[in-house]
Parts: sequence; structure tokens; C-alpha cells
Amino acid sequence: MKKLVMASFLAVSLCSVGAFAEEMTGYVSDANCGAKHSSPSEANTKCLEACMKKGADPVLVSNGKVMKFDDASKEKAKAFAGDNVKIDGTMAGDTITIASIEKAE
Repeated sequence: MKKLVMASFLAVSLCSVGAFAEEMTGYVSDANCGAKHSSPSEANTKCLEACMKKGADPVLVSNGKVMKFDDASKEKAKAFAGDNVKIDGTMAGDTITIASIEKAE
């Protein structure tokens, strides 16, 4: 019985690691273009703003990986479209929940 309790506790502990806040950096692009736009430029910003006006969601491009934002975080991310950002938040799979977001230097 003790082994079962310890195994259950360990499994829950490992699964909850993903719920801890993380600091992430990257570029806010759009879901249509994704990693095609991964750094600030006038052309990239113009393209992703046009895509977002047509309904594309913002995404974070970091180290070549494209990550989505949860529904509550999309508006926060849109305000930084075309910028490199630093995000404090949580990650579940490939979806980010933003606690805070600011322009990276």
C-alpha cells in the first residue's frame, strides 16, 4: 500500500511540474506565417498585421518552434505583434498562458 501511495505521489509531482511559471522569450508572429517571421522588421510586421486582421491568431516563435497562446492570452500577445518579447507564464503542451508579457531588449 505504501508503494502505491508513493508512486501516486511521485506521478502527481512530475505531472504538476508543467504548471510552474516559466520565463520564455521569442518573437510574436501569426499562425499563418509562423516561423517564416521570426525577427522584427517592417516587412514582417506589415505581413503579420495583415494576417491578424484576416483572423490569424498570434503565436510565439522561439528557437524555431511555434507555440500557441490560450484564448485568454491572445489579446495580450496581439499588442506585441512583430516584437521580440519576454513572457512569464505557463506552458501546457505547445500552448502558453501569459501571466505577464513585455518587449524584450
